[in-house]
Amino acid sequence: MKPRKWVFQVIGLLIVVVIGVVVVNAVQNSISNALRPVTNLTNSVATQVSEAMNPTPTVIPDPVTIIHEVRSLARLETIQYSVEKVITAETRQGKFEFFVGDKLLLVAHGEVIAGIDLGKLDPEDIELEGQVLYVTLPGEEIFIATLDNEKSYVYDRETGIFTHGDVNLETLARQAAEEEIEKAALEDGILDIARQNAESYLSLLFRELGYEEVIFNEGEE
Repeated sequence: MKPRKWVFQVIGLLIVVVIGVVVVNAVQNSISNALRPVTNLTNSVATQVSEAMNPTPTVIPDPVTIIHEVRSLARLETIQYSVEKVITAETRQGKFEFFVGDKLLLVAHGEVIAGIDLGKLDPEDIELEGQVLYVTLPGEEIFIATLDNEKSYVYDRETGIFTHGDVNLETLARQAAEEEIEKAALEDGILDIARQNAESYLSLLFRELGYEEVIFNEGEE
């Protein structure tokens, strides 16, 4: 039996569709390949513009290092305080603060370390009578009172409509914060605790060395 005429028409139509799909894909690939350099150029330009508008800071340390002083230390650190303090710094406040004023709130985190400098201990400060050891320790002191810049931050800042703010105001606030953090530790009795801890530690040490009794004399303030 001879195939009907419509069968050949269907087969021919399928062949035309397949050829059409192949041609369309080829054209799309050609267009894509032709536009790829333009797309890459556009992306490159966009990246360069972004880098120009938001440059990454470059830090270049000077290869020359100058060491001014080297000292041997014998500090016995016996207490550390972690302190948080809120500092308000302001300038040009008053009637015209809405126009030229500047005010910020700094949440400051810092640490204070105190103890005894055993490098100041002289031979005559230690006396042995029988099995009793008399020790006159140097005065307790603050070793470090510093701001933790990573944890400290400006919580709020208000500037007048005609000013961008004082560029030195935050620096002054951080300097004041260091002083206030040390002051807070002193008011809380950090030096007394530093001395008590030093005496406790050294008493255990001397007893381990064989001294039956250790008595600490009052040192110089």
